[in-house]
Amino acid sequence: MIIFTIDGEPKGKGRPRFTKSGNTYTPKETSEYETLAAIAYKSKSKGEYFDKDVQIRMVIVAYYSIPKTVSKKKCEQMVLTEIRPQKKPDLDNVIKIIMDALNGVAYHDDAQIVSVEAHKFYSLHPRVEVAVGSIGEEIHNGHRTKGI
Repeated sequence: MIIFTIDGEPKGKGRPRFTKSGNTYTPKETSEYETLAAIAYKSKSKGEYFDKDVQIRMVIVAYYSIPKTVSKKKCEQMVLTEIRPQKKPDLDNVIKIIMDALNGVAYHDDAQIVSVEAHKFYSLHPRVEVAVGSIGEEIHNGHRTKGI
């Protein structure tokens, strides 16, 4: 099981853009975040790569920054996970950008992923925590029980 963190505000997969000539390209912000995710994985994985026949499980926990305009009470509720983010990027787009970033880095193809668990929380330290492992492999770490 590989567990890694992508520091900073969670990002979602951007929609493909089109040139005037009709060619498609990935938005710069998306490709930069995918690179950041791949680097974060590589820094923790020690070269571990899941073979083509391995069924993969992924857990993603996105921690969004707390808006500066909220009251102290509301901020405390957000930190205690009583209030969770209902804002963009959508959770499915966060999942997609992470899965795509790890194609060819952690595994052959994201089609190998057969189980995904994802959550959104607020935090004073925005980030995305990701755990990638094979089906049946336990996920252990020191994070809060509501996280990974």
